[in-house]
Amino acid sequence: MSNAALALEGAGLILDRYRPLKPLGSGGSGSVWLARDEQTGLEVALKIVAREGKAAARAEREAAAAARLRHPSCLRAYAFARDPGHVYIAYEYVPGRTFREALRAGELDDARAIAACAQVCDGLAHAHAAGILHRDVKPSNVLLAEDRAKLLDFGLARMAEAETLTAQGDVPGTLAYISPERLAGGESTAAADVWAVGVMLWESLSGRHPFWHTSMLDTARAIEGGAPSLATLRPDLPKALIRLVDSTLTLAPEKRPSAADLAAGLRGAFQDRRRTQKRSRGGGGAPAAIALTGLPRLAAPALAAAFAGFAAAELPFFPHGGALVVAVVAALATAARPRLGLAVALAVPVLPLGNVSLGLALAYALAAAAWIVLSWREPEWGLLFALGPALALFGALGLLPLAVAGVRAAPRRGALAAAGVLAALVAAGLRRDALPLVGGRAPLGIGVGGANDPFDVVGSVGRALAAQPALLCESVAFAAVAVALPYAAARGRWGAAALGAAMLVLTVLAVPSAHAVPLAVAAWLTAGAVALRGRQV
Repeated sequence: MSNAALALEGAGLILDRYRPLKPLGSGGSGSVWLARDEQTGLEVALKIVAREGKAAARAEREAAAAARLRHPSCLRAYAFARDPGHVYIAYEYVPGRTFREALRAGELDDARAIAACAQVCDGLAHAHAAGILHRDVKPSNVLLAEDRAKLLDFGLARMAEAETLTAQGDVPGTLAYISPERLAGGESTAAADVWAVGVMLWESLSGRHPFWHTSMLDTARAIEGGAPSLATLRPDLPKALIRLVDSTLTLAPEKRPSAADLAAGLRGAFQDRRRTQKRSRGGGGAPAAIALTGLPRLAAPALAAAFAGFAAAELPFFPHGGALVVAVVAALATAARPRLGLAVALAVPVLPLGNVSLGLALAYALAAAAWIVLSWREPEWGLLFALGPALALFGALGLLPLAVAGVRAAPRRGALAAAGVLAALVAAGLRRDALPLVGGRAPLGIGVGGANDPFDVVGSVGRALAAQPALLCESVAFAAVAVALPYAAARGRWGAAALGAAMLVLTVLAVPSAHAVPLAVAAWLTAGAVALRGRQV
């Protein structure tokens, strides 16, 4: 980005027409500013690109492509101009955030992700019909406006009658979203744009990227090998939707659906699911289905407040009334940014634990950092393990696997369920209560006071956990049930019955000291919820 573009605010009119108001974003080739068109009075998004290297040629191609597109899902270009130093494109200004930003913030549920990708396909179908290939479809090039998704940045677009601006062997685009035939040197086609939408769908529905590795070479090899079926991570999704997403990522481009067919298929697959849900809730006195996905808007802030407040109240360090302040701060941070709230809440015990042992504080800080990394894709769920102590108070800890069922990634579901049991164990020790699930007295100390070496602390904690084999067995059993929930739901009533029976075996029969009645009730409540969920798939 040029120095001129960095100092535009209050600098007067650009091209005797556009008054810069504030920066909206920047990249390697230029910047985008909110500006006012003094001739029309409209606010525009003014893209400013330096006239050097390939950037100017790319901007001119972007403007030429955008000028030919008139569709609600394609950001409209109003004007194109240049001066000796820069190229300018005036776009309609649409408030919103990119698909990538929403994905990172954990704000895209299944319905919104599918609807956005269907609208992107509408825009692509319009572009393809006009002889334009986008060639750089990716989450950061999709704007989620209030009413619909809009496709951005046709800077790498290729028009049917235009010569390519890329050199021999150069593959334009972003590696993680490039189709295998383009990596192999093949021609760009509409099917390559559909592949990129398929990657976005797979990523948003599964919670992770199907191909991404830290090494570009490994990423390219993963693309060439193809994506695993979406069913491996989301068997609870409608089968028609899974087949459709899988078809977009087939290695043979001629077997992929067109953008128009993909848009229609996405809407049809999800509408069929919604009709099924309405029938299951509607006539005939059918009970309301217990959803295994979605988290109420206030649930994450409430969990952050509960965890931070409990830690501040039970671990001596904060002044009188400090627990309430800490809880409010954690809740507000989570409401603003789920990842920030998760970090704030998990940071609360560090200083109190440091009063007990430096090694304990360091070991906990490392564990908290690892937990933040594990929860990065779905931060709003990161503190769901804090339900463990609350459920244990009512003898309902066995419902923990069901409580974490909405987490999309199986490893995170299992980790949350196991951590919930361990959190209930810690809370019982702090409150001097009986051990959850199995009864008996909670240990009063594990010999870490004054220890400075975090590895010594880890060893002591490990020995203390090994002294509670029954609880460890229960935590492993809960993790296994949490992982299996969507697979059981996908297999209907028989899958639900099998899951309930397996939960009984793992939690009651395998642990004779466990409280059988509440665990049996939890097993059959879980099976019932899964059976109801299975009717919707």
